[in-house]
Amino acid sequence: MDQRPTTKRSAAAPTGRFITFEGGEGAGKSTQVKRLAERLRAAGAEVVTTREPGGSPGAEEIRDLLVHGEAARWDPVTETLLHFAARRDHLTKTVWPALERQAWVVCDRFADSTRAYQGAGQGGDAVLIEDLYRQVVGAFAPCMTFILDLPVETGLARAAARNEGGERYEGMDRTFHERLRQGFLEIARREPQRCRVIDATAAEDAVAAAVWSALAEHRQAVS
Repeated sequence: MDQRPTTKRSAAAPTGRFITFEGGEGAGKSTQVKRLAERLRAAGAEVVTTREPGGSPGAEEIRDLLVHGEAARWDPVTETLLHFAARRDHLTKTVWPALERQAWVVCDRFADSTRAYQGAGQGGDAVLIEDLYRQVVGAFAPCMTFILDLPVETGLARAAARNEGGERYEGMDRTFHERLRQGFLEIARREPQRCRVIDATAAEDAVAAAVWSALAEHRQAVS
């Protein structure tokens, strides 16, 4: 008997409750993930909060390889492959099972970060990234993505103030972070139906209100 584990195909997972937050370093994504999850739970929803890279035991192990060490530790192709390996485990172990039981999933980063960090930021092959997306993720995509945008110097100062240390991406040069910011904005320009750009220089409460308002508008538009 074949004892190999099986997983649902990406097309089987509903997409209408999968929300992602994107942006450069120090944009406040983790805070807004928490704020949105609290608001949805207060409305009676089951909510799973998660992150990439990571979000499942196997993906968290790969995360350690990606976020620690010297800035030049990996070339763009190697990094892209590692991110998609982590992403597949995250989807099959965490995201798709939660969506199948009708929970909301609010995720701190998803594939747009690969497009922006490894693609725009590091000059990786955009064709390779999209080919891997089709093979690993399939037709599945977030129903809505919030891109928290702020000037590079502001974001890096916020990240430094967290005093977490050790994250490779924060140590990359200013030009990388400028390309990264423009990469996220270009994604938003290409996919205006899915993406909303939020001014992350505003106060935390104002950002949370803008996120909730945009989500409510989106839900009304697609209902």
